[in-house]
Amino acid sequence: MSANRKPRRRVGRLLLVVAALGLVAIVLIAALVYLWLKPTPAPPGGPTTPPTSTTKRPTTQPADCSKVFALVIPGTWESKSDDDPYNPTANKRSLMLKVSSKLRDEFGESTADVYTLPYKAKFRNPANLGDRQATYDDSRAQGKRRAVAKIKAVNEHCPLTKFVLMGFSQGAVIAGDVASDIGNGRGPLSAQDQDLVLGVGLIADGRRQSGEQNDVGPSPDGVGAEVSIGGLGGLVPGTTMTGARAGGFGTLRDRTYSICAKGDLICDAPTVTNPVKAITDFANAVNNPVHAMYATSKYWSYQGQTATEWMLGWSGDLIRGTR
Repeated sequence: MSANRKPRRRVGRLLLVVAALGLVAIVLIAALVYLWLKPTPAPPGGPTTPPTSTTKRPTTQPADCSKVFALVIPGTWESKSDDDPYNPTANKRSLMLKVSSKLRDEFGESTADVYTLPYKAKFRNPANLGDRQATYDDSRAQGKRRAVAKIKAVNEHCPLTKFVLMGFSQGAVIAGDVASDIGNGRGPLSAQDQDLVLGVGLIADGRRQSGEQNDVGPSPDGVGAEVSIGGLGGLVPGTTMTGARAGGFGTLRDRTYSICAKGDLICDAPTVTNPVKAITDFANAVNNPVHAMYATSKYWSYQGQTATEWMLGWSGDLIRGTR
């Protein structure tokens, strides 16, 4: 009898141990699950999740603010860094002067602040070793920095002021790049302020893509020189071909208007077979007859209007609509 009891006791103890271990395992698993599911404490200083609400636009603004800020950006060799934005004298034959001067004559400052962006407006010919003027990259970068800074400053001081952006040639590239940034949420205006942009007008845009905006009048199927040569990138120092704009004009697409004359190598470039020659042609194209004559009807006209006349009427209508 005693010999049979010992195995039974051992089995009983073993079962108790197993049961105890099982209970411990259950407790440990429960503790781990609790720790995994337990919310982490908020860090010092409050929650890190950014607020989802946006700041409401003010209903009033300072008395010195205009209803519209018209930013006009001249083309290559039509501006200078220290030019007077309200009385530009860098080039009396500047194409955009035919628009800006007449807008200033028609509208008072309380209605439209017509501002001609001062910047280097240069383009060094990479094929001419004796050309010591500023490079295209340097000039364009300065122009964009100044345009962005001015738009930000105006928007901060005058939160209800609306914007019209216009440019020709290199100025069209800059105005288009700023518009693309705004329309794609990259600044200088916030996403909720994109509606403040009344319109964007570009003449001979070097990054033009047919159909990616409102193409005015007779418009060629070609692309801008920077898009045509975009695959070369920075092959030539100082003359970076940036290709197409990321995201196009985004939410501003329907408010962007482009004018390009057939045969203008800046906005209607051919297929590239010789990259060095293509960039040299790009540099020389700013003086070719087609590119230089948008103030006449010789190479481009629409409903009897020259490019500058169309731009003046379009921008004037936008400004008059805010009265």
